[in-house]
Amino acid sequence: MIVQTAPISGAMTALITPFRDGAVDLPALRRLVDIQIDNGISALIPCGTTGETPSLTEREADLVIATVVETTNGRVPVIAGTGSNGTHVAIERTRRARELGADAALVVTPYYNKPTQDGLFAHFTAIADGADLPIVLYNVPGRTGVNMLPETILRLAEHHRIIAVKEASGSIDQSSQITVSAPATFAVLSGDDSLTLPIMSVGGTGVVSVLSNILPAPVAALAAAAAAGDYAEARRIHLDLFDLCRAMFCETNPVPVKAAAAMLGLCSDEVRLPLAPLSEASRRRVELALDACPWVPGRTIAA
Repeated sequence: MIVQTAPISGAMTALITPFRDGAVDLPALRRLVDIQIDNGISALIPCGTTGETPSLTEREADLVIATVVETTNGRVPVIAGTGSNGTHVAIERTRRARELGADAALVVTPYYNKPTQDGLFAHFTAIADGADLPIVLYNVPGRTGVNMLPETILRLAEHHRIIAVKEASGSIDQSSQITVSAPATFAVLSGDDSLTLPIMSVGGTGVVSVLSNILPAPVAALAAAAAAGDYAEARRIHLDLFDLCRAMFCETNPVPVKAAAAMLGLCSDEVRLPLAPLSEASRRRVELALDACPWVPGRTIAA
């Protein structure tokens, strides 16, 4: 379990869930975990949006979390996605993640229900009170239909088990408003790869990354450079990765990143319905972005 003495920080990967012939590909998942850790990733996040959690059964989600915990073997924290639009379900999933060995839980704002800010506050407070595990809030209005406002996040940040927010609202103003008033041990993490540098420049401490599934080393290097105040180096890496960041969202996440992972020989590009395979036009865009990126394996990284 994460013990808070300072904000959690660094590059954290929102892991894809590799499939093969309709089933979770456990050997590929274990390989991905080792690659991530070997390349400097600070934490692993199974069963988030990028992990296609809505299409996993409860048994499969448990299997993915348990496999990541076992393979990680304490080398980095595991922050399991446990969110639901039912508060009681999210509490049970969070308790289950703790039993499976997760160090913390990533809990998304309730989707479809469209709760008020008071409803969001009550939802997350109930989860934090009801499950003995540190909580990372996940604000992604483009997916859920509701934006958790900075005022609500700051109220929740006072709870001793709520340690961070993954901010994917796309608003630097919102991130700034949180960082300027949050407790010293509360972390603001970028939820968008293309905004990691801007959010860290206003006080964020890291990123929950999609891109790091395929390029963990440069994402980790960008976060480390920004954390050290070396913004020239962070900007150089940001610009190297920018086009590829954008290509990873040319269609619904995680379809493009899974296609890229397959192109790099990491796992199959298989996704589950209702997601569909990457279109040919988008596939070409991903291929071109990979080809142009100096950090892709086999290329010489510019000094």
